[in-house]
Amino acid sequence: MKFKLPFPINNNTIALSFVAITTLLFFISGALGVLDYIIIKILILGFTSTIAIIVSVILFKKSLIKNRLEENPKDDSD
Repeated sequence: MKFKLPFPINNNTIALSFVAITTLLFFISGALGVLDYIIIKILILGFTSTIAIIVSVILFKKSLIKNRLEENPKDDSD
């Protein structure tokens, strides 16, 4: 059985989910009052940087879509 997501997976949703996860982590830890501890700051920043590296690899790994024909390239300066 194949699971279908209700939203498309593209560069915008990946970047938006990264920002949402980071914001939620800081908001929840600030609301619980544990953001003052240095170990929590290190864990959140480490988790954020790990996710940033993974997102960067995913976004840069996708190939660019070319909108031109390969056989007959034209110059845009005309």
